[in-house]
Amino acid sequence: MCLAIPMRVLEVDGLSARCDARGSERSVSLLLLQDQGVRPGDYLVVHLGTALQVLPAEEALAVWALYDEMLAAEASASQGC
Repeated sequence: MCLAIPMRVLEVDGLSARCDARGSERSVSLLLLQDQGVRPGDYLVVHLGTALQVLPAEEALAVWALYDEMLAAEASASQGC
């Protein structure tokens, strides 16, 4: 299963950004958002190394909370085997 991940922009260099998701840094293409004025501190929805949309910080945090619930449920289910 593939998921788009919320990432926080650390640096912008042209059509590329260095982004962080919980301590994991990646270079992300901004090609699809080139007219959006992405800045450090913004949150992006990233899939396969490409930013798909700018996301409000509150939504990014809510998505991570949901991912945490999913991971906890998966861990709990695998302990029951």
